[in-house]
Amino acid sequence: MPTKKPGKLKSAQTKLHVVKGDRVKVIAGKDKGTVGEVIAVHPERQKVTIAGVNIVKRHLKDAAAQPQGPAGAKGGIVSSEAPIHASNVQLVVRNGAGDEVVTRVGYQRVEVTKRRPDGSEYKSFRSMRIARATGEEI
Repeated sequence: MPTKKPGKLKSAQTKLHVVKGDRVKVIAGKDKGTVGEVIAVHPERQKVTIAGVNIVKRHLKDAAAQPQGPAGAKGGIVSSEAPIHASNVQLVVRNGAGDEVVTRVGYQRVEVTKRRPDGSEYKSFRSMRIARATGEEI
């Protein structure tokens, strides 16, 4: 009996360059050029859901006909956003003139002063997101 080979291990990336609430522009795919707000982030799958982008239609059965389903859920054709890969979106920020420009995301470590519960203070670092196009904090 042949032994089963272990599957290819994916790298466990836990962070994406965009977060919920960011304005992004789609740079590839059927909705290329569309700007929208990130409404959900799935870092384990490296996908993001953007308002008004990648609209799909789902055909749902009437839930009243099924005893275990929620009461009152109507059936029919429902349109909703589907996730797209995070590499197909780019962050949109405002520059000094007030225009919206796309940018890459950089990270900068800044020193901050933190306070312990007993009242004493100590120095620490935190990571800050930087827009590469403007150099400003996001």
